[in-house]
Amino acid sequence: MLESNSHLFEGKRIGIVSHASALSHGRLDNKLNRLDTNGFQNPIHTVDRFIDNNWNVIKVFSPEHGFRSDAPAGEVISDDIDYKTGLPIISLYGKNKKPSVEDLEDLDILVFDLQDVGVRFYTYISTLSLVMEACAENGKGLIVLDRPNPFSSVVSGPILDTSYSSFVGMHPVPLLYGLTIGEYAKMVKGEGWIQNSEILDLTVLKIPFFEREISVNPIPPSPNLPNLNSILLYPSLCLFEGCPVSVGRGTDYPFEVIGAPWYKDKTFVFTPKKNSGSKYPKFEKQICYGDDLRNSAKISMGFNIDYILEYFDAWSRLTPEVSQKSTNKIFFSKFFDKLAGSDVLRKQVEKGLNASEISQSWEKDLKDFKENIRDKYILYSVD
Repeated sequence: MLESNSHLFEGKRIGIVSHASALSHGRLDNKLNRLDTNGFQNPIHTVDRFIDNNWNVIKVFSPEHGFRSDAPAGEVISDDIDYKTGLPIISLYGKNKKPSVEDLEDLDILVFDLQDVGVRFYTYISTLSLVMEACAENGKGLIVLDRPNPFSSVVSGPILDTSYSSFVGMHPVPLLYGLTIGEYAKMVKGEGWIQNSEILDLTVLKIPFFEREISVNPIPPSPNLPNLNSILLYPSLCLFEGCPVSVGRGTDYPFEVIGAPWYKDKTFVFTPKKNSGSKYPKFEKQICYGDDLRNSAKISMGFNIDYILEYFDAWSRLTPEVSQKSTNKIFFSKFFDKLAGSDVLRKQVEKGLNASEISQSWEKDLKDFKENIRDKYILYSVD
């Protein structure tokens, strides 16, 4: 697909927003015929592919987790030099999250290629939005290389209240918004959710042969989402980052287990320890009692509030002596509301609403989002 669009890149000074998961399996000609047969065994990185085509790559921009995708969640990333190509790497998860005028002044276009997961609080779409805004402000073209994600057909969960906008959720979309990252870019521009959106020169290169309803297993996008199972559980479990509950950071199975030292009614145990994916895991070296979801029949293609309801109920039944000894004195932190997109979900849980009542409260807003916003930006057919 890239080679058939070579006119977009030839003679241009190029910056690439990318990470370790930006891999492709071989090259295609302008009739989508494969040009080589060893790509499936030896996938090529987008940056290397541009260099192989003699396109003029000037620099690379890296998101959360870094260009090689080996930094733990939340760790500040510094500017660097890529050891393989010698290209300068500008961090978009350090002192700046948005490319500066100086970063862009020697470029004609930016190419954006990040493997997303289709969940609102996964920060790659926030990086996308800030890159789009910077390109619009500085008169630079932006080309998004679209990639499939496992939730591109799923619209679920609460919609963000923009008074809670942050880097873990910028725009008024559901927790699962049902779009590829290319479609998301079109939505951000079309809805005017960035400054100067009307003048942004945006091109989205579609995914060849992509069928939306076919389940996909994306390239692992970050250290703590190492497999499809963890990605499928991520929308439902990540809210625990704002609670006194571990999601398995510091184990070999992050986002496939949940637990806490205080939940001693459970029989499954694990002990978080410092590792390459988590330098300071929650409940480090403490035995956590909880649930092993690696082979769970409960996993669904959507947002499951049952986990939060169960653990909040268990926490509420603790004796004051036990809860006061916990790492947190309360179950819901302010970060929970940021991840949820407002304080509504927290208040619903605290009030004692059940899963059905909570999910029903989203239905009208989700219908409006799908019909009045999402449908305008679909690039691939929807059944």
